[in-house]
Amino acid sequence: MYSGSRTQGADTYRNVGAHGKVSGADPKGLITLLLGGAIDRIAEAQGHLERNDVAHKGEALGRALAIIGELNGSLDLTRGGEIAANLHSLYDYVGRRIVEANLRNDRGVLDEVSSLLHEIKSGWDAIAAPATP
Repeated sequence: MYSGSRTQGADTYRNVGAHGKVSGADPKGLITLLLGGAIDRIAEAQGHLERNDVAHKGEALGRALAIIGELNGSLDLTRGGEIAANLHSLYDYVGRRIVEANLRNDRGVLDEVSSLLHEIKSGWDAIAAPATP
């Protein structure tokens, strides 16, 4: 479903200021880390929005967009079938909504995006969870 390299995703994760165990993460674990980083950047932007710190809000949302763009760009639409196509549409929607929230300073849109990303992340968390004996 994903065609991007683990190194490319790890670089994106580091570049957006997220912290975690990127170097040893398997592809599924890396996706959950990236989603967590996007969720964190949106929460950070919400805090900046509440404090009327427009510049830092924009920076945080730019980082969230970079993560979403990396996730979207790494989808293998040929081999990933319907799931990859649905994720592509969802990531595209999330990206557009982040831009809209940034332009309108709309906390409600950021709440919506955060909720969507939490749903996606919970699915990946379940996939990435190690099997118990």
